[in-house]
Amino acid sequence: MNVIQQKAPLIELVDVHKAFNGTDVLKGVSMTIRKGETACIIGPSGSGKSTLLRCLNGLIPIDAGTIRVGSFAVETLKRDRDLVPLRHQVSMVFQQYNLFPHRTVLQNIMMAPLQVLRQPHDEVKQRALDLLARVRLTGKEDAYPAQLSGGQQQRVAIARALAMQPAIILFDEVTAALDPEMVSEVLAVIRDLSRDGMTCVLVTHEMRFAEEIADVVFFTDRGTIVESGPPAEMFHTPRDPRLASFLGKVLSRTAA
Repeated sequence: MNVIQQKAPLIELVDVHKAFNGTDVLKGVSMTIRKGETACIIGPSGSGKSTLLRCLNGLIPIDAGTIRVGSFAVETLKRDRDLVPLRHQVSMVFQQYNLFPHRTVLQNIMMAPLQVLRQPHDEVKQRALDLLARVRLTGKEDAYPAQLSGGQQQRVAIARALAMQPAIILFDEVTAALDPEMVSEVLAVIRDLSRDGMTCVLVTHEMRFAEEIADVVFFTDRGTIVESGPPAEMFHTPRDPRLASFLGKVLSRTAA
């Protein structure tokens, strides 16, 4: 876990609601995440975890409540051009890698800084090469996504997200589509980012990993945050029976 040097909240959600086609997905969610923290969001499928992440960087507009990310009032950003500065600060890595198959690894990483941020080519290229080293893929610059394993593609996706030089990075079940032997290499990269002080928010089913790296854990169920706190409390002395039941089921499957 990180030693948090600065206590100012970087992310604040207050009474956030979201419904799809009349079905409530988020029902008054409130949370605070501080700069430099690693926050893990856990809970059963369909409990609103991924929707919550997408609301943080404006991919999904909320119906009510407020979201503050740094200086941004996210719910007020309605146009794509207004969302660009937010997306510069908040990058997201998805379960699916979403790499461009006709572009090399290096080109995939460089695209957004060049096309969205209009940054100088040489500066962006050097940053991309440095990021490839950071995610342990030096030598794969000219490879195409189809030539990489799933774990390697996901690490390229992480490097691509970092190329925007964000203050926050969101991970949405980034190991769920991977074969078990590839999970550890992706988790190792996330572990390094967390230890380096990057503000990370993860939706994950990797409970042991969440317990290891999280500064704060949020347990969601049926669109609400049922319980939150430090991982030692959440995983070993859960107060809410729904969390205890969830952990019992998930951890027993992991042990098996």
